[in-house]
Amino acid sequence: MSDSKSSKRSLILVLGSLTALSPFAIDMYLPAFPKMAEGLGTTVPQVSMSLSSYFIGLAAGQLFYGPLLDRFGRKSPLYIGLIIFILATIGCLFSKSVESLIVFRFIQAVGGCAASVTAMAMVRDYFTPKESAKILSLLVLILGVSPLLAPTAGSFLTSHFGWQSVFIALGALGAFVLSLAVFLLPSVYEPDKAHSLHPVLIAKNYWQIFKNPQFYSYSLAGAIGFSGLFVYLAASPIIFMEIFQVNEQTYGWIFALLASGLIGATQLNVFLLKRFSNEGILRAGLTSLVVMGSIFFIGTFYGIYGLVGTIAVIFLYLACVGISNPNAAALALAPFAKNAGSAAALIGFLQMAIGAIASVIVGVLKAQQLLPIAAIFMGSSIVALAVLTFGSRRIKNVVTTSHDAATIAH
Repeated sequence: MSDSKSSKRSLILVLGSLTALSPFAIDMYLPAFPKMAEGLGTTVPQVSMSLSSYFIGLAAGQLFYGPLLDRFGRKSPLYIGLIIFILATIGCLFSKSVESLIVFRFIQAVGGCAASVTAMAMVRDYFTPKESAKILSLLVLILGVSPLLAPTAGSFLTSHFGWQSVFIALGALGAFVLSLAVFLLPSVYEPDKAHSLHPVLIAKNYWQIFKNPQFYSYSLAGAIGFSGLFVYLAASPIIFMEIFQVNEQTYGWIFALLASGLIGATQLNVFLLKRFSNEGILRAGLTSLVVMGSIFFIGTFYGIYGLVGTIAVIFLYLACVGISNPNAAALALAPFAKNAGSAAALIGFLQMAIGAIASVIVGVLKAQQLLPIAAIFMGSSIVALAVLTFGSRRIKNVVTTSHDAATIAH
């Protein structure tokens, strides 16, 4: 914590670029779905399975990198993951079938998630839990470049150069992030040889983390609430390009507008933390999420919303997600200092696994109408608040300081 403010700013920028890599890989190709379906001789729902496979790859990769980050330090696993991302992106570029695309997207996610796990672990390396929520919110601001620019860039590339150009751009982005990591990322964590890579011991380590009441209460509540974002990502091409029949360019602008709700809320969180606790903000955020999910479902059931109404309600729903998620992650990480890499990985796994399941449900229900999508929004928010309510009763003392975190970790 003795670094200067300027070095911290540089670190946040590098961590932000790492955090943004996978979201760019997700958002940039969404407007290309119709062209990809046409080029690969398949349907848009089949192409959307490559999005689900990416989520599954992110979930699996989280658990893989967590122990490696604790055992070998932050840099080496990160470099390997970014190289895998670049090679898999090349595979996506030359895919001739939707099946091969789905496979390469899975591998691409396994590599790319090293960046996000490393970034979260390094937040815990450098900052106290109170600061962590602020830093995570700032990272989401940098992350916000993705949903604001990626769909628009993707639609431009697709319409002018074909859908393959999206993956050329992603490969170049991966190479750029790798160069930043090599030349600018500081070494802040010493490798811990005591961390075993034996599968049974790794599983036991994850279980020791998960069974901490503070961890499972906040991580599960946050992940279930966050799954609404994954539902939105999977369903947004259906909602706007198929149900409301907007074109690729308009979809890109709508996507950017809705992303601003999520991003703006995370920045509001920075100011709220000056006056309120992490726990209080999280509870208020999830309560508001239930309210907005219910309003969306009821209004959709009675056919009240058109395009503008749908955009407005989803905007507010995503804003509630943006308020809740940084606080849930910061509180779940707080008890863990020595094995922060594994704890960060487990949080990421839970977010991606639950999000992948939610996105697959969209496809399984063949959600070509708004009502099933609205029902998933409402249901996930209710479950998230219930998990927080009942789980928090088992927490004896919430860890909110780095001193407490170090004590409990040992």
